[in-house]
Amino acid sequence: MVIRLLLRSWSRGLAVGPGAPCRPLSTGSEPSQYLQRSIVPTMHYQDSLPRLPIPKLEDTMRRYLSAQKPLLDDSQFRKTEQLCKSFETGIGKELHEQLVAQDKQNKHTSFISGPWFDMYLTARDSVVLNFNPFLSFNPDPKSEYNDQLTRATNMTVSAIRFLKTLRADLLEPEVFHLNPAKSDTDTFKRFIRFVPSFLSWYGAYLVNAYPLDMSQYFRLFNSTRLPRPHRDELFTDDKARHLLVLRKGNFYIFDVLDQDGNIVSASEIQAHLKYILSDNSPAPEFPLCYLTSENRDIWAELRQKLVSDGNEETLRKVDSAVFCLCLDDFPIKDFVHLSHSMLHGDGTNRWFDKSFNLIIAKDGTAAVHFEHAWGDGVAVLRFLNEVFKDSTQAPAVTPQSQPASTDSSVAVQKLNFKLSDALKTGISAAKEKFDATVKTLTIDYIRFQRGGREFLKKQKLSPDSMAQLAFQMAFLRQYGQTVATYESCSTAAFKHGRTETIRPASVFTKRCSEAFVREPSKHSAGELQQMMAKCSTYHNQLTREAAMGQGFDRHLFALRYLAAAKGISMPELFLDPAYRQINHNVLSTSTLSSPAVNIGCFAPVVPDGFGIAYAVQDNWMGCNVSTYQSRNAREFLQCVEKALEDMFDALEGKTIKT
Repeated sequence: MVIRLLLRSWSRGLAVGPGAPCRPLSTGSEPSQYLQRSIVPTMHYQDSLPRLPIPKLEDTMRRYLSAQKPLLDDSQFRKTEQLCKSFETGIGKELHEQLVAQDKQNKHTSFISGPWFDMYLTARDSVVLNFNPFLSFNPDPKSEYNDQLTRATNMTVSAIRFLKTLRADLLEPEVFHLNPAKSDTDTFKRFIRFVPSFLSWYGAYLVNAYPLDMSQYFRLFNSTRLPRPHRDELFTDDKARHLLVLRKGNFYIFDVLDQDGNIVSASEIQAHLKYILSDNSPAPEFPLCYLTSENRDIWAELRQKLVSDGNEETLRKVDSAVFCLCLDDFPIKDFVHLSHSMLHGDGTNRWFDKSFNLIIAKDGTAAVHFEHAWGDGVAVLRFLNEVFKDSTQAPAVTPQSQPASTDSSVAVQKLNFKLSDALKTGISAAKEKFDATVKTLTIDYIRFQRGGREFLKKQKLSPDSMAQLAFQMAFLRQYGQTVATYESCSTAAFKHGRTETIRPASVFTKRCSEAFVREPSKHSAGELQQMMAKCSTYHNQLTREAAMGQGFDRHLFALRYLAAAKGISMPELFLDPAYRQINHNVLSTSTLSSPAVNIGCFAPVVPDGFGIAYAVQDNWMGCNVSTYQSRNAREFLQCVEKALEDMFDALEGKTIKT
C-alpha cells in the first residue's frame, strides 16, 4: 500500500526534482561546471529497478469493461462483454502467453518500450500539435534578470551544467523519498553508494525511498528525431559541442563546450548571443523550419533532397547540436498568446524535431517545447526544475555583466542551406499547410480562485479526482454526454516504464455529474458530498493501479501490436466499435505541479477533442484548454468553472444554483 500511495503522488507530479541539496560546490569568478556533485552516482539504481509487470488478462478484461460501462448503452455493453469473454479464453489468451514469454526473454527492458517507440516513430502525422507539448518556466523572481539576453545566457549555462552533471554521473538520482528524514541524508547516501547496483534499489526500498527510471535522460541532449520513410529514427551524437540558435528563421551555431569538455565562459556565451540578437539579417524567404512541421514521409523525401543538394554537413550540425535555443523578437501578451507561441509559433523559428527547443521571448518568457518519441515528462520536468533553480539561484551572469571582448563574428557560424526549386516548393507547401492547421486551433485559460488542494484535502477528497470530475460535469453540461477520457500517468517506477492511462470517466463520475447537472434540486448537499467521495475513492484506486502498471490500456496495446507483428488476423475485440470509441479520447488530460512551471499546453489528440492541461495548486486551480473548430473552448471552460462552483457549494453545504 505504501508504494502505491507514493506512486500516486509521483504520477500527479507532486514529487519533482531531487530532495536535499547535494554537497556544496566551490565558487569562483566563473560559474561551476556542475549543478551538483551527488554522492550516489546518477544511474546507481538503474540496473536493479523492478520490471514493469504485465497484468493478468482477466484483470485487464475486468478493468476494460469497467471503463466501457459509462460510455455504452446496455446492448452495446453486452456485445462488448461477450467479445471480452471470447478474447480472454481464445486468441487473447494465446497472445497474452506469447507476450509473457517474450517479456521473460527481454529482461533488460519493459514489454511496452519497443511497441511505444514504434507507435511514435511510425506515426506519419506532423509532430506539431499531434505530439509535441510545451512547459513554460515561471519568470525569474528578480525581474531585472528577465531581460532576454541575461535570461538566455543564464538558462543556456544552466542547461549545459545539467548536461555535464548528468554525463559525469554527478546528478542526483531521481528518487521519491517517502521518509526523507531517513533516506534523503548524507548518511544513507554514503551507505547506499557502496551497495552494488544490482541490489541498490532494494537498499533504497528498505528506507521507503523509491528510485525512478532514468533511461531516457541521455536523449535530452545532442538528439533529434530524423524523418525516414515509414519509420523515423532517433539520432544522438554526444561528441558535438555546439549550440544551435534560431532567430527570425536564421540558423546560428557556436561552441558552448571547449575541446576539453569544459563550459565556455558565460561572458563569451553572452557575447555570442548578443551578437546574434543584434544581427540585422532579414528572415529567409523560404524558412527551412517549416519542413519539420510536415507529414513525416513528405519531410523524409524532402530531407533526402536537402542531402543530395549538398546540405548533409549543415544538417548534421543542426541534428547534433546540444539543443536548440529559439530567440523570439516579440514579448508575450498573456497566457493564450504564450500557449500559441510555445506550442507552435509561426513555424519559422522552431526545429520541431529536436529533443527540445528552449524558447525565450523578447520579455524573457521562457519555455521548453519537446518532441515526444524519445521520452516523457519525467526527464523534461527534472531538466526544467534544475535549470530554473540553477539559473535563478546561481545565475552565471547579472544584468550588469559585460559580455566578453571576443570576435563573435568568427566564433558564431551562420548556417546557410542550398535550396533547389523543388525544396522551395516543398517549404511553401509546408508553410501553407502549417498556417491552415494552426488557424483552426483555439486555446483558452481559466484560473479558479475559490480554493484548491488545501480545501479539498480538508474535505478528505483527492484534488486530482475533483478536477477530473469537473471536466466530466462540464462536458455533460455542454454536450449532454459522457465520452472517452484519458489521463496520463507515469510508470517511471519501473525499468523502461513509459506511461499508463487512468480512465477518469466512470459509473461514479457519470452518476455524480448527472446529479449536479440534470437534477441538483433532487439531492441534498450531503448526498452530493457522498457521490463526490465515491468518485474520489474510485479515482484514487485507478491512479494507484495505473502507477503500479496495472491499467488495461498498455496491456491491450501490446497484445494488439503483437497480433499485427505476428501477422495474425486482428482479434474481434479490437474491431469492436466500442474499442475504437474508448481510444478516441475526446478529453485528453495531463497535470503536474512544480515551482518552476508556469503553464503547459498540448493540442487535442482527436479532431473533435479537447487538450486539457491543468494544475491544482494550494489555493487555486488552473486549466489551459485547446480545441479545434468543432468544439468551443471558452464555453467548455465556463462549464468547468460552473462545475467547480457547484462542487464547492455542495462541500460547504449550500444549495446548487440552477
